[in-house]
Amino acid sequence: MAHIPHTPLSQDRVTWSRLIAYGSGGIIPIALFNISGQLMGLIGNISLGLSAFWLGVIMIFPRLWDAISDPVMGHLSDNTRTRWGRRRPYILIGGLLVAISFAGIWWIPEELGELGQLAFILGGLLIFFSACTMFEIPHGALGMEMSKDPHERTRLFSAKSFFGNLFAMGTPWLLFFAGLKVVRGTGGTLIDGMRITSLIIAVIMIPLVIWWFFGTSEPGYANAQKQQRPKFWPNMKATIRNRTFVCLILVIFTLAMGFNFVGLFNYYISIYYLFGGDQYAAGALLGINGTVWAVTGLIAVFPLNWISPRIGKRKTLLLAIGLMCAAQLSKIVCYNPEIPYLVIIPTILLSMGMLMFFTLGASMVGDICDEDELNTGTRSEGSYYSVYWWFIKMGTAFASLVTGALLVATQFNETQSKQTGELFGSYEVIVEDAQEWATEGELEIPETTKEHIELWISQYFEDKKDLALRTTDTERLDRLLKQLDETIKIAAKLATSFESTVLANPTDAAHTRGLSQRLIDITQRTQILHAQAADWVLKPGLLHAEVEEILHESTALSAQAPRPLLWLRIIEIGLPLVLSIISVLLTLRYPLTEDRCYEIKALLDARKLKESNA
Repeated sequence: MAHIPHTPLSQDRVTWSRLIAYGSGGIIPIALFNISGQLMGLIGNISLGLSAFWLGVIMIFPRLWDAISDPVMGHLSDNTRTRWGRRRPYILIGGLLVAISFAGIWWIPEELGELGQLAFILGGLLIFFSACTMFEIPHGALGMEMSKDPHERTRLFSAKSFFGNLFAMGTPWLLFFAGLKVVRGTGGTLIDGMRITSLIIAVIMIPLVIWWFFGTSEPGYANAQKQQRPKFWPNMKATIRNRTFVCLILVIFTLAMGFNFVGLFNYYISIYYLFGGDQYAAGALLGINGTVWAVTGLIAVFPLNWISPRIGKRKTLLLAIGLMCAAQLSKIVCYNPEIPYLVIIPTILLSMGMLMFFTLGASMVGDICDEDELNTGTRSEGSYYSVYWWFIKMGTAFASLVTGALLVATQFNETQSKQTGELFGSYEVIVEDAQEWATEGELEIPETTKEHIELWISQYFEDKKDLALRTTDTERLDRLLKQLDETIKIAAKLATSFESTVLANPTDAAHTRGLSQRLIDITQRTQILHAQAADWVLKPGLLHAEVEEILHESTALSAQAPRPLLWLRIIEIGLPLVLSIISVLLTLRYPLTEDRCYEIKALLDARKLKESNA
C-alpha cells in the first residue's frame, strides 16, 4: 500500500544553503575514503609490485583501528560541549587532517624495499583513516539531528550522496590523470603520478573544510546540553542491544561485505581482460565508467526522494537491492573485450542501487535514534552512527583480506605486471629523448656504408666550429647506449620471470611461452638498436618511430593468462549476488515501518510539548 507523501513542518525543513554546505561534506567519505581504500591496493600491486595478499593483510589493520576509533569518536562527539557545538569542531579539525594525510600516503619511498613500503603504507593509512573518522562520525551524526522529519533526513543524506558523487566523478579519472606522462614524468609509474595528484587534491580540500565548519549548524545542541553524559560502555551496550538497529546493521553489513569482497576486481578485469594488460588504455575506460557511475549517482538522488515517501523506506531498500542484482547478472554479457564499453550498463544499474541503498541506510539510523529517544529520553546519534560505520568498515577490512587471498588464489601475476611496467617505462625514456633530439634538428648525411658513416662523423667534427655539436651528439649517444643497456637488463629479468612462471603454472604454459616469444622478438630489436646506436642517434626521427612501435608491442607483455581472468569474473559476479539474496531476506524482517516512524515522531512531539508547558 502506497503512503501519502508527507509534507514536513516548517521548523523541520532544512534550508538550501545549509543543505548544500552539509551535503558537500560527502567528498571525504564517498570520494577520498574510497580512493585510498581501493587505489592504494591496486597501485601498490601493479606499480610497486607489492604482494596483493600482504596488501590485503595490512589493509585490515586500519579497519581494526576503526573498531576502536569509531565508537570512541561517536561517544566523544555526543558528549562534547563547546561554544561551536558538539559536532562542528571535529568536522573542522578532522577535515584539515584528512587533506594533509591524504597528500602524504602516496609518497612511499621506493628504496625501503617491500617490507618497508608495506610498513609505510600501513602507517599512512592509520593516520588517514583516523582523520576520516574524526570528520565523518560527527558529520553523519549532525545529519541525523539537523531535522526531526524522517524524510528530511533522507534529503540531507541524499545531498551528501549527491555532492560526494559529484566530486567522485573525477575519482576514476585519477588513474588516467596519474598515468599522463606530464604528471608522472617520463619513465614514471602510476605511483609517481598519484603523488602529484594528491597534492592538488589537498590544496582544493582545505578551503572546503573551512566552509563546512561555518556553513552548517546544530539545531539540537540546546537540548543536548541538558542531557547527562553517559559512560562509554553502558552507552555502547545499549546501542548494540537495540534489536531494530541490529536488524538494519545485518542488512547493510551483509550486502556491503559482498561487494567489498570484489571491489578491486573490476579494475583488474578492465585492465587485464578487456584491454589485455594495457593499464594506460584501460585508464580511459575506467575514467569514463567512473564518470557514468558518479553521474548516475547524482541523478538517482531525485527518484530516491520521490519514491521513498510514496512506498516507504523498506520497500525502496528492496528496490535498490534488486537493481544491484540486475547489474551483476548483466555483467555476464557486458564483460566483452570486443565491446568493452558495454560495462557502462551494469555500472548504471549498480550505481543507482548503491546510492539508494546506502543513503537510505544512514537515514534509517536516524529513525532508530527517534525510537531510542522515545524509550530512553536521550539522543545518541554519534554512538549509533559510529557503530553503524564500525560494522561497515569491519566488513571492508575483512573484505580486504579476502580480496587479497582471492587474487592470490586466481594466480594473478603481480611480478609480471611490475616488470612489464618497468620495461614500458624504460622504452618511454628513449622515446622522449628521441622526440627531444628530433626537435633540435637532424644532421644530413650521405647514404653510404656504416664504415663510411663512422669516417664521415670523425671528419665532420674535426672543425672547431662544430665542437659544441660534437659534444651534444656524443652525450646523446652515451645516454642512448646506457638506456638501451638498462632496457635489455629489464627484458632479461622479465624473461627469467616467464621461465619461472612456466614451471610454477604448467596449466598456463602455452600463454606464458607466447609472451616469452614476443619478449624475445622485442629484445632482439632492442639489441639491434644498441648495435647501431651511432646511426640512430643521428636520425632521432627514425629512432622515435622505431621505439614507439616497440613500446606499443611491449604493452601486450602484461596480458594475464585466461584462467585467472575467468576466475576473476566468476567471483566478481557471483559472490555479491549470493550475499544480496541474504540481504533481501533480512530486509523483509526489518520491524520499523513507515507508519511506525511517524507514530514515534508524533509521540516525541507530544512529549516535548508537555514538557514545555509543565
